[in-house]
Formats: sequence, structure tokens, C-alpha cells
Amino acid sequence: MSTETIWRRTIAIAAVAAAAVALSGCSILDQVTDQIGDAVDSGPGTTQDIFSLVIGDCEVGNQDGGEVSSTKTIDCAEPHDAEVYAASYLADGDFPGDSVIEEQATNDCYAEFSTFMGVEYDDSVYDFSWYYPTEGSWSEGDREILCLIYDPSGDQITGSLAGSGL
Repeated sequence: MSTETIWRRTIAIAAVAAAAVALSGCSILDQVTDQIGDAVDSGPGTTQDIFSLVIGDCEVGNQDGGEVSSTKTIDCAEPHDAEVYAASYLADGDFPGDSVIEEQATNDCYAEFSTFMGVEYDDSVYDFSWYYPTEGSWSEGDREILCLIYDPSGDQITGSLAGSGL
């Protein structure tokens, strides 16, 4: 395959990815969705609008990466895949772009991890990810970043992780 062919494919893939990001909804990093992998409409839990999640909500299942507009919540006493542990807000203005939002999400979620868990992130067996505004949801006033804790091994969690020290 020539360099030009590879370059054209790369541009085409980037264009498709950019179009997907421009749709409304919230984005989530693929690391969580790769671990969860279930469709939102299967299994236990109550389907809930992504914009109504609050700290302490636990999720089961998720869409297969990219943008989500709903998720399934379940009582944290039941096996679940992730728990919302913090929220932060982006400043008003023009859409800052995914890389700026992801940088703020990384910093904010990292900073709040130990407060919620009772252990520093670097000493924990758990990892974090986040939901963040897309360009489409930004135009509708979405400025919230939601931080989620999950088990990077893919195992489900039973019970809230608040103050667990794990």
C-alpha cells in the first residue's frame, strides 16, 4: 500500500471520527466501555438519561464506546461496572475541543479520586474515566464532566467504593 493510500485512509477515518464527535450526547473514554462492553438495553438496571447522573450513581453495562445519551443505573449494592464519584464543570465560551476537555477531566478526576476513595490513585487497584460534553451537547449548554471509578480488570464491583481505601 502506498503512503498516499495510507494517508487517504487516515484522513477518511479521521473525518468519520470527527463527524461522530460532532453529534450530541456525551463522550466516554473507550477504556471504560471496552471493559464494560454490554449494550445499554440488556440486563438489569434502569435506563437513565446521561445528563441526570449524580455522584453515587452506579452503572451496569454501557454502549460500545464513543458517545452515549443514556446508561443503566443500578443500586450500588448490586454488581455494577462503574460508580460516579465526582463532577466538575467547564467554563462557558466556545467549545474548547476534546483534547482540552480530556486534559481538564484527567486533572479534575485525579484530584477527586483520593477524596472519594480514601486512598491515592497511584495506590489504588481501581482506575477512573469520565463522561464529558461533545460539541453537540456543548451547544445545548452541557459543561459537566462526570468522573467514574471502575475495575480495570473488567470485574464488576459490589457496593459503593466511597471511602473503601482500595
